[in-house]
Amino acid sequence: MLYFVGLGLFDEKDISLKGLEVIKQADEVYVEFYTSRLMGSDQEKMEALYGRELNVLSREEVEQDPWWLERAKEKDVVFLTGGDTMVSTTHVDLRLRAQRLGIQTQLIHGSSIVSAVCGLSGLQNYRFGKAATVPHPYTSSRGNTIISESPYNAIVQNIEQDLHTLVFLDIDKDKGYMTVPEAVNLLLTVDNRRDCVLADRIGVGIARAGSPVPVVKADFLPRLKDYDFGEPLQILVIPGSLHFLESEALVEFADAPDEVLEIDD
Repeated sequence: MLYFVGLGLFDEKDISLKGLEVIKQADEVYVEFYTSRLMGSDQEKMEALYGRELNVLSREEVEQDPWWLERAKEKDVVFLTGGDTMVSTTHVDLRLRAQRLGIQTQLIHGSSIVSAVCGLSGLQNYRFGKAATVPHPYTSSRGNTIISESPYNAIVQNIEQDLHTLVFLDIDKDKGYMTVPEAVNLLLTVDNRRDCVLADRIGVGIARAGSPVPVVKADFLPRLKDYDFGEPLQILVIPGSLHFLESEALVEFADAPDEVLEIDD
């Protein structure tokens, strides 16, 4: 059996009792830290609580050469990920590979940033459209700095359909964890040369969801890019129109300016 276990949002204590039971009884336990990680914990703390050695997999060992899947043909193997276990398409691909190898799989879910965003901000979960990811800029072969326009396009499409956009922020082993201000600055840079639809829109930044003191801040995007959200992990939401309950929640829970009470639907 191959168990996919979600670790939750912030630290080693976020895991479910069911997930902890499976870890303790498994023959081998693997974990990846590149799609997400528990910023309130580390490998040593996790191993101390779980009572097991964790085998840390590289990105290549998850995406390109998941040799360890074969181990689950003869043994009970656990694969740990931050958040919920199947939010990343990478993990869906792993489950498909296991299925094709004749390996039985079981999912043990964990708390997810997708639902945590709604709880922390007061935005309603059924109002969200297609999610987007803002990657770090890169340098072209000609030496030009390239900013991806794909997340901007997804946001504009959602705005046209009056939907909120959940905007994931890039995690890069060399460039580090992107922050909300960095993402907003990149989006506004694209907006300035495109449709200029974001300058007067509200954004909601969230940092360290699942921790005892998460930061939740809503403001107009040009002001949000100057707000200090502190340490990672961070995520951004750009809402469509706001229901009056959403407007009130952003004012009360996210310190949004009172103007949002005048722009609800």
